[in-house]
Amino acid sequence: MGFLNSMFDLGDFANIDSFATFVSWLDNVVWGPLMLILIVGTGVFLTIRLKFRPWRNLGYALKSIFAKRDETKAGDISPFQSLMTALSATVGVGNIAGVATAMAAGGPGALFWMWLTAVVGLSTKYAESTLAVKFRTVNDKGEMAGGTMFALRDGLKNKTLGKVLGFLFALFAVVASFGIGNMTQSNTVAGAMSNAFGVPTWISGIVLVIFCLIVILGGIKKIGAYTGKIVPFMAAFYFIISIVFILMNLGKLPDGVYNIFVGAFSPQSIMGGVLGNVIATAIQKGVARGVFSNEAGLGSAPIAAAAAQTDHPARQGYVNMTGTFIDTIIICSLTGLVIACSGVLYDPATGVYTTLSGADLSAAAFSASFGIYGSWFVAISVFLFAFSTILGWSYYGEKCLEYLAGGTRLNVAYRLIFSLLPFVGAMVSLELAWNISDIFNALMAIPNLIALILMSNIIAKETEDFQYNYLIPEKKAAKERKLAKKAA
Repeated sequence: MGFLNSMFDLGDFANIDSFATFVSWLDNVVWGPLMLILIVGTGVFLTIRLKFRPWRNLGYALKSIFAKRDETKAGDISPFQSLMTALSATVGVGNIAGVATAMAAGGPGALFWMWLTAVVGLSTKYAESTLAVKFRTVNDKGEMAGGTMFALRDGLKNKTLGKVLGFLFALFAVVASFGIGNMTQSNTVAGAMSNAFGVPTWISGIVLVIFCLIVILGGIKKIGAYTGKIVPFMAAFYFIISIVFILMNLGKLPDGVYNIFVGAFSPQSIMGGVLGNVIATAIQKGVARGVFSNEAGLGSAPIAAAAAQTDHPARQGYVNMTGTFIDTIIICSLTGLVIACSGVLYDPATGVYTTLSGADLSAAAFSASFGIYGSWFVAISVFLFAFSTILGWSYYGEKCLEYLAGGTRLNVAYRLIFSLLPFVGAMVSLELAWNISDIFNALMAIPNLIALILMSNIIAKETEDFQYNYLIPEKKAAKERKLAKKAA
C-alpha cells in the first residue's frame, strides 16, 4: 500500500469534497510518477531499439528541415510546413508559463529534467511520426489523413485491439483539442494581455476568434502556409530577446547554470530530507512539463507529419523529431536560463522561493532587466505562441473527429465551433478545464505508447531501410558533388 500511495498519491483521495477537487486529484494521479516513467521509459527503449539512430542522425534531420518542396511526392504540404504545423501546436504557453511553473514548483533543477525528457523524446517523436506516415491514408476529399489512430487500426496484428485503441485515442484527442489546445490557450492570452496592457479579456477573445476564422476555415493548406511564416518569426523573436537578456546578465549565468545542475541531482540534496523532496519535485515537474511542452509520447504531432510530402516514412520522422529539439532544448532552455539568471526565483538572503508562477514568473524575470518592457514582451510572446498552438490543435482535433465520423462531413462544423471557443476561454476561469484537458492528454498518451512498443519492429525496419537505401546513398552523392565542384 505504501508503494501505491507513493505512485498515485492515494492518500489525498480522502480529502476530496467536490468534483473540482476530484479532477485535480485525478490529474495528479494520471500525471504521476508511473506515467512519467512510462513515457521516459518508452523513449529510452526506442533509443536503444533503433541503435541510437535518432541521436546519431540529428544533424541530418536539422538539415532536412529546409528540403525543397517536391510536388511529385504524396502529401498535402511541404515537410517544412508539416514541421511548422506540429511546432505551432507544441511551441505554446508551455514554453513560457510551463517552464516557469516547473521551476517554481521544483526549483531550477526542473530544467535539467526537461532537457533529459527532450533527449529521449527525440526517439519517441521520430518513431510516432514514422508510423503516422507509414499508415496514413487518403480521405474522401483527397487529403492525407494519418496519426496514431490509423497506425493502431492498421498496424497492430490484433485488429480488434487496434480499432478499440484507435477509437479511444481519437476520442481523447478531440476532447483535448477543445481544452488544452484552445480555451486554456486563449485564457492565458487574455490574462497576459490584461496584465501587461490593460486589454479587456473580451477584446482578446474577439481578436482570437477573428484570427482563427481567417486561418482555420481554410483547412490544412491555409494553416500550413500561415504557420510556415509565423512560427519561424515568433521563435526568432523570442530567441533574440532572450539572448539579449542573458548577455545583459552574463555574470549571473554561471551561478544560474550551477543551480540548475545542483538542483537536479546533487547527492547532498538528495540525502538532505527537505531538499531531497525538492529534488523529487524537480524531477516530476521537469519531466511532466517537458512532455507537456514538446508532446513527445502524446501522439498529437504525428497527425501533422502524416500530411507532409515525402517519399519515405523515416524521412519525415527525422524532420518532425527536430520539433522536440527546437521546442525544449532551445526555446524552453531560453526561458529557464532567463529565470535562473534573473534572481526572481529564489532569494538567498531569506532562503525563500518566489510565490509567482507561470507567465507571471516569466514576466517578472524579463522585467528584472527590461522593466515594464519585459512584461510587454512576455504578453506578446504568449499571444503568438498560444495562437499558433490553437491552429495546430485545430488540425489535430479535426483529423481525429474525421476518423471517428468516418469522413469529412463534420469538418466545417468543427472548424467553426473551434474558432469561436477562444472567446469562451478568454472570459471564464479555466483551472478546472486545465485539469480535465491535462487528464485527456495523458489518456491520449496511453494508446500511443502501446502502439510504439508493440510496433517497434516496424519502426526499426523502416529506420534501417531508410538508413541504407536513402540516407547513406544521399550522403555519398552529396560528398561526390562537393568533391567534383571543388575539383572544377
